[in-house]
Amino acid sequence: MKKQLNLFLFCLILITPAFAQQPLQWKFSTVGGIHGAPAVTDKVVYFGSNDMNLYALDKATGKQLWRYATAGAVRSTPAVTAGKVLFNSADGNIYAVDKTKGKLLWTFKTGGEQHYDIWDYYLSSPVAAGNVVYAGSGDSSVYAIDIESGKLRWRFKTGGVVHASPVVRNGKVFIGSYDGHFYVLDAQNGTLVWKFKTLGDPAFPKGEVQRAAYVDDDQVIFGSRDFYIYSLNAQTGELKWNMKEKGSWVIATPALYKGNLFVGTSDTHQFYSLDAATGKVNWVMPLNMRVYATALITEDKLVFGCFNGRVYFADPSTGKVIKTFQTEESRKNHALVYDDTDHIRKDFDMYGDNYLQAEKHILSLGSVLSGPVAADGMLYFGDANGYFYALDMQKVAGR
Repeated sequence: MKKQLNLFLFCLILITPAFAQQPLQWKFSTVGGIHGAPAVTDKVVYFGSNDMNLYALDKATGKQLWRYATAGAVRSTPAVTAGKVLFNSADGNIYAVDKTKGKLLWTFKTGGEQHYDIWDYYLSSPVAAGNVVYAGSGDSSVYAIDIESGKLRWRFKTGGVVHASPVVRNGKVFIGSYDGHFYVLDAQNGTLVWKFKTLGDPAFPKGEVQRAAYVDDDQVIFGSRDFYIYSLNAQTGELKWNMKEKGSWVIATPALYKGNLFVGTSDTHQFYSLDAATGKVNWVMPLNMRVYATALITEDKLVFGCFNGRVYFADPSTGKVIKTFQTEESRKNHALVYDDTDHIRKDFDMYGDNYLQAEKHILSLGSVLSGPVAADGMLYFGDANGYFYALDMQKVAGR
């Protein structure tokens, strides 16, 4: 079984042809970066922006139906349930608004948000289960809130910022923290069932867990800033396997498809397919920038966004890139980061003294930090320049 695609595949990625028919159906502009994935219903798509608004757009046309303003960046994925849209804002509040009109129903005030560092791009996304909504907070806590009243059910305190999103399964809440622990809590009362401490690395000893885990009945799989991907027994928290991606955080939530995991890396600029049961590498796709967003498998295609301003469409069994969609801003600002061969410029230092400016240049490419969502033959996602896209998947497939 192949462990890494050769240089030919990398060249193939660079010269992937443009779409014969442009798949872009509509594009909507906000005035802040879009980091969280959207929530898509029958007729409406909801998403947040760094311009401090939650947006509701007509799914077919991209026309704005309403928006709700907060006092902080909305970097979480909304949850839509019981006639409500639930979302987290950097102003330290969790909101519930009417899904049809955007009218405020209730606000829950946490102990306050905080920004861990410049690569802390997301807030914890609320997850609804039954009549309770669960979410993490920058105040180091995990909250359970009554969906109807907005009243606190319970609160669990961790030792660090909680920007990972919870997963609720089998009466338990699975969630990681920047303190380097992964926690499993009783969904009814918030008591600790088990916790697991990441190994840490000399460069990143805390082993921060930044994003959500993949969870099923048997295993819990997540990445960490200590360069590891972990697989734990879902019942006991016992380690099943781990894999160290030397020199790179693993931020994205792994996606599962036909027994295999699909996940991108940060600084090694690679995308992996792993056997979910063993962690054995199936294939590795070389890229030229980070992947933080969760991948999607739809219509037998692996789909994921990258910080280079591209969305990749690949064969999940081989990692062969079929096509890419590149944002207009990625083409326009390409030379700020890349040379003529699509490699990072030799004089571009991502983590030097001017790392803040370097990160601005990267984001100016229209970095796709938003996990794509597929619905009714369309693909929806946002970018770091504040644009939200709807692509026709039939045109992506060339039909």
